[in-house]
Amino acid sequence: MLTLNEYLTFEHKSEHRFEHTLNFNLKKDPDFSIPKIYDANGDISKRWYVYFRYLNPHTGKKVRQKNIYGIANKLKTKEDRMYVLLHYRRELLKLLTEGYNPYVDNTSLFLKQIADKNSQANKVQVEQIKEQNQPIVEIKKEPQKPKSKRVKRDSILITSAFNKALRIKSKTMSSKTTQDYKYKIKKFNTWLTENHPEVEEVQHLTLDLVNDFLDFIEDNHTKRYRNNFRTDLGSLMQLLADREIIKRNFMQSIKTLKTKPQRHARYSKEQLNNIFDYLEKNDPILLLFIKFVSYNFVRPVEVCRITIGNINLEEKTVKYKAKNSPLKTKRIPDLLFNDLPDLSDKSENMFLFTPDIIGGFWETTENNRRDYFSKRFKKVKRHFGLDQDYTIYSFRHTFITNAYRKLEESNSPYEAVNKLMQITGHKSRAALEKYLRDVDAALPNDYSDLLKDE
Repeated sequence: MLTLNEYLTFEHKSEHRFEHTLNFNLKKDPDFSIPKIYDANGDISKRWYVYFRYLNPHTGKKVRQKNIYGIANKLKTKEDRMYVLLHYRRELLKLLTEGYNPYVDNTSLFLKQIADKNSQANKVQVEQIKEQNQPIVEIKKEPQKPKSKRVKRDSILITSAFNKALRIKSKTMSSKTTQDYKYKIKKFNTWLTENHPEVEEVQHLTLDLVNDFLDFIEDNHTKRYRNNFRTDLGSLMQLLADREIIKRNFMQSIKTLKTKPQRHARYSKEQLNNIFDYLEKNDPILLLFIKFVSYNFVRPVEVCRITIGNINLEEKTVKYKAKNSPLKTKRIPDLLFNDLPDLSDKSENMFLFTPDIIGGFWETTENNRRDYFSKRFKKVKRHFGLDQDYTIYSFRHTFITNAYRKLEESNSPYEAVNKLMQITGHKSRAALEKYLRDVDAALPNDYSDLLKDE
């Protein structure tokens, strides 16, 4: 069965030998809109096409149908493109008035149209021969050799393709990561609809188009945010390429931009004392939250995951899902354990931290819980006049640095790192040593003697 696009292309190839005289009798309220041409304001670097709407029998509304490109975008001049698209538009309007309906099988209509074309072409050639007083020979169509059947992949809408890739990837991702991907897909589709409404199928995505989108993200956000979009959309496109839904993942040829790493400023001893004293009087729940980050070296989002059942009061340990481990166990130091309230009457399924009490139910995502405590800490920052570099995460940097320098007083740097690994939970020396360098925890002894001029 011919598609509408294939039929119109066939029509264009066979039309040069004769002209049509059309007499359209459109009813006042036809089931279709008059076909229109999109010429991208004359920009031949973009795709030109014919488009129209047709009445959906299920919804009763006119719905936009697939764009008709044909060979137009292979042509290099505006005039050639417009000539071809005007033909497609005229033939499409003729088909619509004669009963073409995109929601039914139109094979019989196409075959009739093709037969009429071939018959008309033969008549024209016969008349030309008569005029030249040449013997008339019956014109027979050469039988065509059967073409080898090739499987043609149907066009897939961009939204459908990305959502399909996400359904596959989500089987191995957390709910939070899946939501991040959904947001990026939605952001990309919104931008496409507003800036390139003609691009609807995933096969029509181009390197230039995706680069334009990433530039838009960078202009309105940050380089880091732009790089995140590049990584996540590229991951989806790689899966589509692996399944031959698209030819290649051209995201691989787009470079990651260099960004300034986010810094979490360390607190001075005086700042720590002032903040802890202030929280003890004004917000003891937030104080205990920060102590888990400070004394147990647990990340804020990891603290939000801790439930009452994760705490073993007899062994003084806590279990939680960490960044680098599905389930990590850490010892709770007495400095923190002694600050825990009585948890004996709490359900194991309760979260340790909620907005109002220690130990309770809180129906929201872990990301929202983390953001809640970050915003709660902003009141403390305003009180002490701290800038954006001071965060809850900064407490982890501060206390790891303090612990390392304390260990270094009585141990070699090698031994200090080994002992600190057991406390922080880093999986390797290399990872912890890099972390210590990043936060400037390891400082040399005074080296004035190296600078003296002998």
